[in-house]
Amino acid sequence: MSNIIAIARKELKAYFASPIAYIVIGFWALLYGWFFVFILNIFVRQSMQMGQFGMGPQSVNVNQQMIRPLLQNVTILVLFLMPMVTMRTYAEEKRSGTIELLLTSPVTDFQIIIGKFLGAMALYGVMLAVTLIHIAILFKYGQPEWKPIATMYLGLLLLGGSFISLGLFISSLTKNQIVAGAVTFALSLMLWIITWLNFGNSASDKVLGYLSIIDHLDDFSKGVIDTTHVIYYLSFITFGLFLTAKSVDSERWRG
Repeated sequence: MSNIIAIARKELKAYFASPIAYIVIGFWALLYGWFFVFILNIFVRQSMQMGQFGMGPQSVNVNQQMIRPLLQNVTILVLFLMPMVTMRTYAEEKRSGTIELLLTSPVTDFQIIIGKFLGAMALYGVMLAVTLIHIAILFKYGQPEWKPIATMYLGLLLLGGSFISLGLFISSLTKNQIVAGAVTFALSLMLWIITWLNFGNSASDKVLGYLSIIDHLDDFSKGVIDTTHVIYYLSFITFGLFLTAKSVDSERWRG
C-alpha cells in the first residue's frame, strides 16, 4: 500500500511540476464559472417570472433548475479535459526513457497502475473541489437539498474514473502524448454519442444504451443511486485498468 501511495504522490507532484495541472484546472475553473453565471442568470429570470405570476419561491427548485443542469454541463468539461490529464501517464515515461527504470524497480505492475490511477484521480478531485465553491454560494443564499448533490458528485467521480482508466490504457500504447490524448478523446466521444446510432431494433438500442458512458449518469443527477449504473462504471474502470496491466506486461516482455 505504501508503494501505491508513493507512486500516486509522485504522479500528482509531476502534474503540478509541469504546466498540465495549471492549464487543466485553469480551463476547468474558467469554463465552469461561465456555466455557473449563465445558468444562474436563467434561474434568476425564472424566479422573477414566477414572482410576477404571484407564485412563491417554493415554486422554484434550486436542485432541479440550477444545480442539476450546472453539474450536467460539468460532464462536458470532463470529456474534453480528462484526455489532457491522462495523456502523459505512460507516454511521457516512454518518451523520456524512464519506463525501463519504472518497470525494473521493486514495485509490481499492479502497484504502478493503481498508483498512477489514484494520482490522476487526485488531480480530478482537486478539479471537482473547485466546483464546491460555487455550490457553497448556493447553500449560503438558498436551500438546496444536499443528498441529490452528493449523489451527482458520486456519479461524476465514477465517470471521471472511467475516462481516466481508458486514458491510462491508451497512454500505455504510445510514446506520443498528443496521440494518446487524441485517441482517448475520440474513444470517449464515441462512447458518449454511441446512442446516436439508431438501428430501429429495440434489442440493439438497449445494448447501445447500456454501453453509453453518459446515459448511466442520468439517474445520479436525479439523486438516484442505481446499482446497475454503479456496476457499469466500476466494471469499466476495472476493465480499463486490466487492459493497462496487459499492455504494461507486454512492454516488460519487449524490454
